[in-house]
This record gives sequence, structure tokens and C-alpha cells, in this order.
Amino acid sequence: MDKQARAIGMSRRSAIKGLALAAAFPFLSPTLEHRINASTSDNGPLVTTSGGRLRGFIDNDIHVFKGIPYGADTGPRRFMAPIPPEPWTGVRPACQFGPRAPQVRPPARVSAAGSVADPGGPVSEDCLYLNVWSPGLRDHAKRPVMVYIHGGGFVAHAANFPIYDGVNLCRRGNVVVVTLNHRLNAFGYLYLAELGGAEFADSGNLGQLDLILALQWIRNNIAEFGGDPQRVLIFGESGGGGKVATLMAMPSAVGLFQRAATSSGEAVTALSTDQATWRAEAVMNALGLPLDQINQIRIVSIDNLISASRVSDYYGPVVDGHTLPRVPFGPDAPRISAHIPFMVGTNHDESRALIGENNQALFGLTWEALKESLAPHSERMGNLDRMILMYRRLHPNYSASDVFFAATTDSYDWRAAIMEIERRAAMPPGSAATYSYELRWGSPVDGGKYKACHGLDLALMFDNVAISHRMTGNGPQAFELAGQMSEAYIAFARSGDPNHPKIPYWPPYDLARRPTLAFDVVPTVIDDPRAEERRFFSAEPFPP
Repeated sequence: MDKQARAIGMSRRSAIKGLALAAAFPFLSPTLEHRINASTSDNGPLVTTSGGRLRGFIDNDIHVFKGIPYGADTGPRRFMAPIPPEPWTGVRPACQFGPRAPQVRPPARVSAAGSVADPGGPVSEDCLYLNVWSPGLRDHAKRPVMVYIHGGGFVAHAANFPIYDGVNLCRRGNVVVVTLNHRLNAFGYLYLAELGGAEFADSGNLGQLDLILALQWIRNNIAEFGGDPQRVLIFGESGGGGKVATLMAMPSAVGLFQRAATSSGEAVTALSTDQATWRAEAVMNALGLPLDQINQIRIVSIDNLISASRVSDYYGPVVDGHTLPRVPFGPDAPRISAHIPFMVGTNHDESRALIGENNQALFGLTWEALKESLAPHSERMGNLDRMILMYRRLHPNYSASDVFFAATTDSYDWRAAIMEIERRAAMPPGSAATYSYELRWGSPVDGGKYKACHGLDLALMFDNVAISHRMTGNGPQAFELAGQMSEAYIAFARSGDPNHPKIPYWPPYDLARRPTLAFDVVPTVIDDPRAEERRFFSAEPFPP
């Protein structure tokens, strides 16, 4: 197989997790009712960081600091590793989010589940900013630190959405919450090393190196915010989950976090240097730049680079041999993070949002149209007739649409998550525990058609149902599920064990029982959920 064919193959396999994610977040709406952060006067709380002093504000008794620079402007250092910011003098206000990274496509859209608008604020290469919420400052409380890495594949979105607000987690669990922005798409993952030489050596994984710089800032400064630098959880949903899993295989990230959790995001594949170089060549051609003028890519406009980057439908980490020496979870789990407790979750009906939200006809499929509708997604499904018969036998009440969404979820998102979990469970004795969960509770919004879809867990893990009713509804079940899930994340951040009183005892995953916690109205531990589906899809090759 030639380089172009391999790259196109990776594009097809990653379509749902790549650009699709930039359009398939029907619920990240800054127009939802949200508290007004009004305390921005000169009386706001003060902290001293490695860069200088900051003044934040108080929101519901929580100290909030937004737009803290953890890295210098990346514009003058485009396609180079990040560096810390220059220190400032005086007191810097920290009451507004920092700029978002340049986006492959803007997240603004109108969703079947409700209006979704752009999160607002500037877009800039000067985008290395983080935000901190904490119940107390300089009090030596050594609170667990929950560092959230946003989704949107590796191409879009930001930490600036209200759904990621950390106030409720802080109030519920006495934790410190951190969110952050970092480089994306071509700015963060365009591999130019084989075309441009040593000056571009890190270019394929800059978004990941930004995350590492942020974690170094947290290690050095979080005690000022009442946090414990030795109890840092990194967690992420969708593309953020893939970023978390990738950090687990990066040598320069070792020691910067002590627990990791992923939701609806995995890293069982990564781009090879050949695949990534083919993409870089395509971007250069789209810019009209000959390879002997590669340095000119550093000064083309943001808009031109974004436009040219659309010739590739996938960006993500590159196995470059030094910043990322291996596929994160392939063919096995990374040994350098074997000591890190790991929690892996999926939503039972991921593709109802990922695919169905942009193709409403899929909710009314006939049996005659099912096979044709599955064909574009069939690379990991094996024989479609056999697969359809399996679902109809196991779930006789399923409609054709139900089979479509089950198959596209189970063969892609769920299977990849199971591969990560199994590979962790197969690690040598003495390795840290791995916990498996799935969200089974379905949203009642829009007649319940989206069920436990991609993105539904965001409001639950952040305990932000009250500002996310267009996603979750505002009934008592949503608030109950938020309690279950947010307290599991808080407990996991605190001790590396997600058990807490709102759920039954949840044992670590093993390959004999395969225990998995189902978050639902009545939470239940299920041994080997969807066992027959797991066996069916595991018999099919998983493309590298």
C-alpha cells in the first residue's frame, strides 16, 4: 500500500473522531442560562504565580482565575515547541477566558437539540491559556486537581464553553479544577520534520507538547491555588480523551499526572511519519509553496493556513520517534504509565449524535435501506448481513435505525475503548487498576431520540445539568446521574479509586469478569456487557 492510500485509509477510519467532532457537539452552547460572573472589581482574590501576580473573582464562594498564560504566543514560534511566557509586572486581571486556537471550522451551528453558538472571544495563535477554579488559596489543603482537556477531535473547540465551568465540581468535592486551550489542527499537528528538517522536529505533536507545558505550570503553581501537585487527574472527553491517552505514552509527560480518565475518546491508532508527511505535502501544495520554500509556511496568514489544511480530513498525534515514540495503546498499553490508575468510559449510543445529529433521515431508516446506510461505516464491521442478523437476534425490538446506531457505535467508539481497557488489564501484576464504565441513561430531550449519545456525559461529569437542560433536560434523573458521575470523577481524582456511596461497589476491570459500571437511574455493575457484540467485532481486523 502506498503512502497516499495509507493516509486515505487513516482518514476514513478517523472521520467520526476527526472533523465530525467539530460539527457533532449539539450541546456545547454558551447561550444556555449561566451564572453571571460579576465579581471583577479590584477586591478580587490575588495569587502569585511563576509569571507574576493575578487577580481573579469569586463565583458562588469559589475563587476563579481565567485566561492565565501558561505559554508564550505561539505565532512567532509557529511549528515549534512551546515555551513559558515572559513574566509580567504589576497585577494581571484574570477574569476573562484567553483566546481560542485557530479552528478548522467554527463550531457555530444550529442543532436539532437546540441553538449552538460560537463561544465568543478572539481566535489567535496566542492561545496558551488556562483557567483555575478553587475553594481556597494558599491554605495547604492539598486538594485533588482535576485537569480537563477539551474535545473537538484534534481540530476545533476550546475550554471556553460554560459547560466546562468548574464551580460545581469544586463545591461538590473540594477539588481544584483546571481547563485549558492549546494548539489544534495544522497549527498543532502538521508534521513537517521530514520536509523541513530539525527546525520542525516537534511539529507533529505540538498540541500535545502544549498540554505538557500546561501540566508543568500546574506542577509549579497549583499549590498557590490550594491544590496538590502530586494528585493530578487528567481527564478528557472525545478528542480530549484521545489526547489524555496519548499523554500516557509520552516520556516527557511522566510524573506530571497521577491519574488519567478518558470518555468517548481513545488512542489505539496514530499517524505514522509517512502518513503525516503525505498530509504535509498536500497542505504545502494547497498553499502553493514549493518544498524548498517550506520556511514560508511560518508566515502565511492564519486564514490561508486553515483553508489549506482542509485538504486533509484528519489531524492528530504522530509517532515521530521522540516526542511520541509509539502508538499510545497499540499493540499494547504503554508501560511508562502502568503505575497510573486509569478510568475509561463510553456512552451507550455514541453515534446517535456523532452521525445521526447531522443526518436526521437515519432516525427513520427502513430495513431495506439499512445495509446501504451502513456501507460507508463498514470498514470494521465484517459481513454486514451477519452483523445485522446478530443485532436482530439479540435485540428483537430494535428498529432498523436502532441497529444502525448500535452497529456504528459498537464497531468504532466502544470497540476502541474496549481495546484500551483490555490492553491495560493484560499488563503485568502490580500495574495500577483500570476501571470501565458506560453511560446508559438517555436524555429525554427531543423525545429521547438521542439516548446516551456522544457528549451527553459532559454536563454530568461537570455537575452542570442546571445550565445544560437543552442536552439533559431538567428532571430529577439528570441531577441524580450528575451526582453519580461527578462524584465518581472526584473520588478517582482523590484516591485513584472511583467508588463512592451513590454507586454499588465497582471493581477494577479484569479479563475474566470484565466488570463495567453502568451509570443509569439505578447504577449497576455488569460483567462483560454486550459480550456477543464484543466477540463479533474483535474477530474483525482493526486497521492500524
